Amino acid sequence: MKPSAFTYHRFDDLADVVDALTTFGEDAKLLAGGQSLVPMMNMRLARFGHLIDITRIESLRSIERTDGRVVIGAGVRHCVLERDELIESAAPLLHAATPLIGHFQIRSRGTIGGSLAHADPAAEQPAVAVALDATFDVVSSRGARSIAAEDYFIGQWETSMEFDEVLRSVSMPVWNGPVRVGVAEFSRRHGDFAIAGAMVQLQVADDDEVVRSAVAVFGLSSIPNRARSVEATVCGRRLGDVDPAEIGELAVAGIADVAEDAHVSSAYRRSIAVAMVAEAWQRAASDGRQDRP
Repeated sequence: MKPSAFTYHRFDDLADVVDALTTFGEDAKLLAGGQSLVPMMNMRLARFGHLIDITRIESLRSIERTDGRVVIGAGVRHCVLERDELIESAAPLLHAATPLIGHFQIRSRGTIGGSLAHADPAAEQPAVAVALDATFDVVSSRGARSIAAEDYFIGQWETSMEFDEVLRSVSMPVWNGPVRVGVAEFSRRHGDFAIAGAMVQLQVADDDEVVRSAVAVFGLSSIPNRARSVEATVCGRRLGDVDPAEIGELAVAGIADVAEDAHVSSAYRRSIAVAMVAEAWQRAASDGRQDRP
């Protein structure tokens, strides 16, 4: 199928994009990478009268570390995140999760801003944002504002951004000291969205005591879920005293709205999520690159 008719716009300046969104209102949609939007338009699951291409806006493609945070422009492509040394050192969980996104052709066009704005609950980068307390910088004709990750994702393909707002960047705190990460997901085929997945970031003392952790589950419900109960349970315990299966059960215990579809029951999806949390924990615990700055 082909999309319904629309008017295509392309701008090189963010101010022009903001003006266009104000003018066209809810009949406009931003095109950041198009790897999710274009298929939905082709299948006529989404229709817009105006498509606004923001891929050439240079200000959206920066990566920098400032004030203890790594700030990533919404237009940065996944393939750049895979190779960027600053991302590897300052945001290792994002660096580890990004190669799991689709196939390399998708990662060569798709952007972090597109993924976060699309808000698919089975996508990797929204889960990273939730796990690491990311902050979203958005702008409109009314000015700029910041949205915390816990307030940003509100449902499947839904965010708390208004229709006339543009995601300018996302920032994540840099953990000082050695960091270990682990990501695990289960899908029907390589490159498919995960039936369920999990990600873990740890700071561990010299005696193997967990001093800080971040755990998130994705693909299980309508939004990525932060497993704060697990984080509280493992803090102060040595790695060898933590049962991965136990924390897997704990991570999903409080999630009531587990999704199901024609292929996967909610019970099966829940069991997969338990196993993925356990696997992600084990990968983080044995991460051999824990000497990152």
